[in-house]
Amino acid sequence: MSLFEQLLKEHGVVAERFVKFRIPLKADAEDVLQEVYALAYQNFAQLKNKDSFKFWLISIARNKCNDYFRKQAVRLEIPIEALEEKQFTDSRYGMTEVSVLQETLEKLGDKDRQILYLYFWKELPQAEIAKRLEIPVGTVKSRLHTAKQNFKKQYPGHRDEDKGDKAMKRLPEYLPTYTIEASTEAPFPVKWEELMGWFLVPKPGEELSWGMYDIPSRKCNHIYDLKVTGKAKVHGIEGVELTAREASYSAKKEVINRTFVAQLTDTHCRFLASLRTDGDVRNYITFLDGEEFMPNWGFGEDNCGNETNLSPKGDIKREGQEITSLDKKFLLDIVGRYTVTINGKSYDTICVMDIETYNAGVVSEQFLDKNGRTILWRRFNRNDWAYDRYGKLWSEQLPENEQLIINGQTYVQWYDCITDYII
Repeated sequence: MSLFEQLLKEHGVVAERFVKFRIPLKADAEDVLQEVYALAYQNFAQLKNKDSFKFWLISIARNKCNDYFRKQAVRLEIPIEALEEKQFTDSRYGMTEVSVLQETLEKLGDKDRQILYLYFWKELPQAEIAKRLEIPVGTVKSRLHTAKQNFKKQYPGHRDEDKGDKAMKRLPEYLPTYTIEASTEAPFPVKWEELMGWFLVPKPGEELSWGMYDIPSRKCNHIYDLKVTGKAKVHGIEGVELTAREASYSAKKEVINRTFVAQLTDTHCRFLASLRTDGDVRNYITFLDGEEFMPNWGFGEDNCGNETNLSPKGDIKREGQEITSLDKKFLLDIVGRYTVTINGKSYDTICVMDIETYNAGVVSEQFLDKNGRTILWRRFNRNDWAYDRYGKLWSEQLPENEQLIINGQTYVQWYDCITDYII
């Protein structure tokens, strides 16, 4: 048996599950799988690291599934650009771009996609749709209602109506005024056990609330309530399960409920899995799912996670608002010691900077106290970040906001986050 055959025998089932999950028609799924295996065989010699065969095979499967749906789109007269609309969603590190519309449409049946396209993209009246499809108007109404419901169920972060506000008002509606003063003292090392971007320490019994505040309005737009609900295992690795309850500050009855699995060790903290509800199916995307997981939740080499034992490395150097860094893939470093005064209290902190390790064009400042807890978190966008979407530079959109110069490029503050740790 060749090495390719051995690896395919070991990991082929993963690709099979991936394809059959995305393509419900059995015959079509089998055809796509044959294309996946054939392409993998043809290009196997080009795979330098054979240990990454599983992730490589999944990436081929993903591309072939996308090809399949593009062909389906053409057959249903749905233009490809309609399937490539991008929106923003939460992830391990704030807001990120994902093609959620495309992914959701791909999970729907042909009839659902067709009726939604004709009604929303072509903006045809129901009578005209009935004429084109040669069906009664009543059938159009019924199909459209069903398609809308199916789309809503498949859409990531499907919203549930929650009648109780519970504890979501603990955080202030407006971000308290704060000051940040550089200290002449050397930065202190710290044990940082929080989940990167979500601020909760993944240990039994832990819970936390945090808010996202627009700058310069300082108004809170979203609140997150997190808590660890129990122990969990993912692929034999022990961790804890935690839930995150998200709501708009102004409309707290509309809630998004999320579930994750995370692991904290003596040296690292990382996400192991994220739950996505696909209709009635609770689908966990795990750290073994390669590109499907890593862009939103992974961090570090082989998803080792962020280091918990922090001390200055010298990878990032800061003088005031001027920052320079080494040319490395994962740039997270302590850049100085600061006194942060917020909500009437002063905190001795270190500033941990993350430069584009997760999302190209995004930088964060995280001020941690000696307990390793976040006092203040600030996000900056590179001046041209998501320019295609907004049509303006961030210095034009938010001219009042603070700016950093990093390796000669301008980054503009977008929003801040605080937790109830300081309230």
